[in-house]
Amino acid sequence: MSWIAAATATTSPESAQQAIGYPSLFLLVLFGALVPVIPTGALVSSAAVVAFHQTAPFALALVFVTASLAAFLGDVALYWLGRRGMGSKNGSRWLEAIRARAPEDRLEQAQAKLADHGVAVLVLSRLVPAGRIPVMLACLMAEWPIRRFARGNAPACLAWAVTYQLIGILGGSLFPEPWEGVVAAVVLTVVISVAPTVWKRVRAAS
Repeated sequence: MSWIAAATATTSPESAQQAIGYPSLFLLVLFGALVPVIPTGALVSSAAVVAFHQTAPFALALVFVTASLAAFLGDVALYWLGRRGMGSKNGSRWLEAIRARAPEDRLEQAQAKLADHGVAVLVLSRLVPAGRIPVMLACLMAEWPIRRFARGNAPACLAWAVTYQLIGILGGSLFPEPWEGVVAAVVLTVVISVAPTVWKRVRAAS
């Protein structure tokens, strides 16, 4: 039984967290890309806080790779499902879900920007709160092939992962305890996500 004791001794709580945390982060971000109700940005920031406080040398790099890959695969899968719905007589529930989350005014803006700037709009859409779905629907209506969408979406997912990871690193560096950094990162991501809506309402009221 000595080998069991040795294995137990070499298995640290940190490595156990990593074994559970990275697959969980991947699945949650992937699911959040398909069903846009999960605050995936806050998840990435929180994971970055935890990784910042770990001693593993590649913890932050693994968070970045996991989050960006999951976001990319989720976006491509949702776009593929949307294309299937566009080509079907009865559409699909996925296409209806995309349309339901793309208000008419946001869709018109996305279509105009897509016509003017092309792939560059995809990168910005991932960084602007509630900007991803209208641009994705605009790409569907413009009949972009899935390969073209994937080429533009890859740098968008990388930029998105870097942005929210930097928010997490900032939260982790400001507080000595990981849970304090997680709270700060979540609050900051929520503020960033609601700020455009609040600003728009303030401008409309004034």
